[in-house]
Amino acid sequence: MERLEELSARIKKFNEDRDWDQFHTPSNLAKSISIEASELLECFQWNDTNYNMDNVLEELADVTNYCLQMAQVLGVDIIDVVNKKMDITEKKYPVEKAKGVSTKYDKL
Repeated sequence: MERLEELSARIKKFNEDRDWDQFHTPSNLAKSISIEASELLECFQWNDTNYNMDNVLEELADVTNYCLQMAQVLGVDIIDVVNKKMDITEKKYPVEKAKGVSTKYDKL
């Protein structure tokens, strides 16, 4: 938890030092998340097993960075947001029905 708070503070300072907060609207951040997620997917475009780990990690970092910034802009605790969603997902995918299968929750 402490490391996540330190990381969020570092990202916040980085943006403040460059006066970039003005560009970080929820809409712009959502676009950036989608763009970076597409770049992450591109790392696996032609091969699921032979990929450049350095590129994957850079794109994963970009996605995470923008997600943390979105939480900051919205004034929400990312840990709370993810835990709330996990509560919902655990109910949708009970272990006894979902273990070892990739079936969508409404078809279990």
